Amino acid sequence: MPDMHEDFLFPFRPTPDRPLLGQTVLIVEDSRFASEAMRQICLRCGARIRRADTLAAAARHLRVYRPSVAIVDLGLPDGSGRDLIADLAQARPRVPVIIATSGDSSLHDQALRAGADAFLEKPLASVGQFLEAVLSRLPRDSQPPGPRAVLSERVRPDLLALQDDLSHVSELLETAETRNRLQYVTGFLSGIARSAGDTDLTRATEQLAALSQAGKPTGSQMSIVSALVHDRLNARPIAI
Repeated sequence: MPDMHEDFLFPFRPTPDRPLLGQTVLIVEDSRFASEAMRQICLRCGARIRRADTLAAAARHLRVYRPSVAIVDLGLPDGSGRDLIADLAQARPRVPVIIATSGDSSLHDQALRAGADAFLEKPLASVGQFLEAVLSRLPRDSQPPGPRAVLSERVRPDLLALQDDLSHVSELLETAETRNRLQYVTGFLSGIARSAGDTDLTRATEQLAALSQAGKPTGSQMSIVSALVHDRLNARPIAI
């Protein structure tokens, strides 16, 4: 017979259908489109969600509570997500699961060296991939009983969130006057372009980033990227 007293004390037990019930996930991500995908995945798994779009906002959250899972984007407007990952990994008590995300797969090793438990490349749309990364690292007593559920769903973020990101990028491109600022903008735009499956915008943004990193003139390519962004803002959103 179930222990009713125990069920009263621990009402949010994980189940095969909601394997992250009782867990709190902190999403540190500046892209609304990427955040929406992660939010849908976490809700599908039963987790509670908090979101921060900067390192400073994440620090405010962490002063109040300790999440079970932290999902940290490596490129943030006020610094590198690697610094936050290193702080979380060294804190005592440690956040049980720390996952790094980026659209740039070459950052995988850097993220793990900083202290991340796993690296997930954007676009992140697979519920099963995310869940495997989390459950394989959560303490056994925090996992659902019985065989691990296989969840094959894929999420589809709201395209209005993508439009918000593109509008933000359009403003950032007008003020990207330094190499460091341009590096952030191209990383942000490349990530949302990949998430949206926009190969033309991805390619143009990568070319802009390469010119900037090589110290070559970027004005002409900047104009091309800005025009592509404006085209997408003026177009009616379509289903991905």
